[in-house]
Amino acid sequence: MRYFFQRPNNAACSLASLLTLTAVMLITSSVAEAVPSFSRQTGAACSQCHTQSFGPNLTPFGRDFKLGGYTQGGGSGTNAKLPPVSAMVMGSFTNTQKDQDKSGFEPGYSKNNNFTFDQASLFYAGKVYGKVGAFSQLTFDGYSDRLALDNTDIRFADTADIGDTPITYGISVNNNPTAQDLWNTTPAWGFPYNGSPVQPGVGASTMLDGAFATQVGGATAYTMINNLLYLEAGGYASLANNMQRGLGVADAGQQLIDGGAPYWRAALQQDWKGHFFSLGHYGMIADVFPARERSNGSDHYTDVAVDATYQYMGNPKHIFETKTSYIYEDQKLSASRLAGEVASTGNTYLTTFKFNTAYTFEQTYGVTFGYNRITGSKDANLYAANSLNKPNSEFYTAELVYVPFGKTTSMLSPWLNLRTSLQYIGYSKFDGTADKASQKNTFMVNGWVAF
Repeated sequence: MRYFFQRPNNAACSLASLLTLTAVMLITSSVAEAVPSFSRQTGAACSQCHTQSFGPNLTPFGRDFKLGGYTQGGGSGTNAKLPPVSAMVMGSFTNTQKDQDKSGFEPGYSKNNNFTFDQASLFYAGKVYGKVGAFSQLTFDGYSDRLALDNTDIRFADTADIGDTPITYGISVNNNPTAQDLWNTTPAWGFPYNGSPVQPGVGASTMLDGAFATQVGGATAYTMINNLLYLEAGGYASLANNMQRGLGVADAGQQLIDGGAPYWRAALQQDWKGHFFSLGHYGMIADVFPARERSNGSDHYTDVAVDATYQYMGNPKHIFETKTSYIYEDQKLSASRLAGEVASTGNTYLTTFKFNTAYTFEQTYGVTFGYNRITGSKDANLYAANSLNKPNSEFYTAELVYVPFGKTTSMLSPWLNLRTSLQYIGYSKFDGTADKASQKNTFMVNGWVAF
């Protein structure tokens, strides 16, 4: 059966393993998104980096901070001298229109109306030394009771001038393609920014939509020329089995990259007096052994994508945003066909289209509406679970957000931040069919604390 890409859950067993992995993180890396340690280091409130005063959605200032390798200073006193360590805790209540089959849930959960302790994370996020900074996240998954190394992005960045043209250049070492990206249009940091482990999820997704998240290692070189043109290129390879087990990200059903997988990114951006625009392209090519089985050779995937962003930041009291992306995946599934998992010739395709628009008032109250559409080739084996034998899904996500802290004058700034949200997902088509798709409609209440 075709591989379905979902962000892997973080894993654990004991306090000893937590301390061991924490030590590894502090020694080897340090990266993070929307955490108080960044605020302490820069002396800037969360609202300066994030449109809703809580990540991961970035402002132009936040993108510049990430581009520069998480090393920008500006903080003062004791706050700036403390190690760049932060933490977060997240929990949810989830209701679906119709009861779900709880055989797919972890023990102890009901068919409906579930409270979940989603995750707790420890971050080392900020400047490491000189021009090297990092964002590293160690996450305990409260649903599956596991601990693992989550998104990690270690950077070296510097600036130079070519004639009268300023450039920023650097290297990113990370474990999730698009985790290093500056724009919230790519899968790693795109909307919706949180979910529940017990909510229904569509089956099919492209390789770039999280197929290799945290299970690979890669490096890319990048440059931003005149704050206008961004270029990036690099590659990824699967981590060895022993390393994956040690980091808590091993998964018997995951795909194994055959050799290396090239990744590239290009974007144009411009800020006209508070009106920010970007237009970009990114992609990845990979030969993979399905479920790590080498006997039938490899499947070949080519993902190409386009994306765009508009932000109105001219008046921080009223922020408007629109973001969109489209990924086309060309699939040559020769190995899966030999294994009998593909009924067609194996020359298939999959596409994902995402669009969301948001309004934020005083960087405290926010409303976002998102639309997703997935289409693909018909195949009786790949998509045997539905009568149409297609991966097609279509749904919208509406979210209300309240962030009471995160501003310069907020209580306990920069030590505490809180994000609360109400989210509703409505399905018009689910895994190939519109029949009873609305029964998957989901309402979720989420609380997210960073400190």
